[in-house]
Amino acid sequence: MSSKLDAPALLCRNAVDVIDREELALRLSESAKSGKPLRIKAGFDPSAPDIHLGHTVLLRKLRQFQDLGHKVILLIGDTTALIGDPTGQSKTRPVLSKEQVAANAKTYQDQAFKILDPDPQKIEVVYNSKWLTAPQMLVTFLQISGRVTVDQLLVRDDFDKRRKAHRPIAVQELFYPIMQGYDSVEVKADVELGGTDQLFNLLMGREIQSQFGQKPQIVMTLPLLVGLDGVNKMSKSLGNYIAVNDSAKDMFGKTMSVPDALMKSYFDLLTSGIDISTLGLIQSDPRNAKVLLAKKIVEQYYGIEAAENEEAEFNRIFRDKQKPADIPKIHLGVLFHNKKEWQLLELVYAAKFSESKSEIRRKIEEGAVTLCGVKVVDPKAMVTVKTGDVLKVGKLFFKELVID
Repeated sequence: MSSKLDAPALLCRNAVDVIDREELALRLSESAKSGKPLRIKAGFDPSAPDIHLGHTVLLRKLRQFQDLGHKVILLIGDTTALIGDPTGQSKTRPVLSKEQVAANAKTYQDQAFKILDPDPQKIEVVYNSKWLTAPQMLVTFLQISGRVTVDQLLVRDDFDKRRKAHRPIAVQELFYPIMQGYDSVEVKADVELGGTDQLFNLLMGREIQSQFGQKPQIVMTLPLLVGLDGVNKMSKSLGNYIAVNDSAKDMFGKTMSVPDALMKSYFDLLTSGIDISTLGLIQSDPRNAKVLLAKKIVEQYYGIEAAENEEAEFNRIFRDKQKPADIPKIHLGVLFHNKKEWQLLELVYAAKFSESKSEIRRKIEEGAVTLCGVKVVDPKAMVTVKTGDVLKVGKLFFKELVID
């Protein structure tokens, strides 16, 4: 197994909490001497089908552990997803069906492998339904729960806020951190990674491992990536995200809309890092710094040629003031009964700009939507369309309308 003298420093780069660093360095040293890789756990509840770049902050750190010879335990929470992680939630999550969870889990794994090394020696994919739905689990769970107090659970920030605001907390939500903690027992985790909002749950894993006579896992948290709105963490529900499955064009274009103030963190968290020259470029020429960022991100998923093609296309549109070389068509035919008159919000939604109608409404009201070059700022406005009309949203979303 390969190792590096600076492995602890590399692995702790960008981490917010490491509990604790000395223990991590010791275990890495012991692993290097014994040749036995550490088991690095990260859990993902497949509550939605898409992975966005916010998720890749964690996945990229997992890949660093893999590259140093350690084994990632990619835990798909197909049972915990049925409850829903209460972290950061102001109300109880809606319950998903088993079918929804299963479909989401499949696409999660496929997308995660765009970042992680799929070598079976470096990764193990497990589903927590294997043990959480076992017949004997009820007895085990009651034994664990008997050692955790309600006060311990209610002290977490999101529960405390909801209690003070007289918002309900479902009993099943109190079980969630205990179930996540027990996952660490089953996979014998040496290290568990999560976002900063996961600290409580990760520490619960240490507590429950101790109860089962295991050496408590090292806990490492990573920053939450702020989304394209520059305010909230990246989230599909808020429409402020860049998806791993976005096309090279969309990935490049969305990155070009990243607020200048976020560029340093995007370089740090989504690329190999930022150097002095890039930091200087951000300050002196933010436009070209953003192009560099967009190219680096697209290159990771589509290769250098695609990144360079998207840069050239971007320059065509914005520097040379030309239309895109190839505007994709959207057919508004049989499915929509050959409609010629549309409410603008519904037209943009049908053109598949976003699955979030609230995001579409915001774009319209911001004046980011034009039809045949005419800006329309009322989401409820009725517009007449014909084949060949061009719908534009933001800087890079173009669709040529076709009425079949």
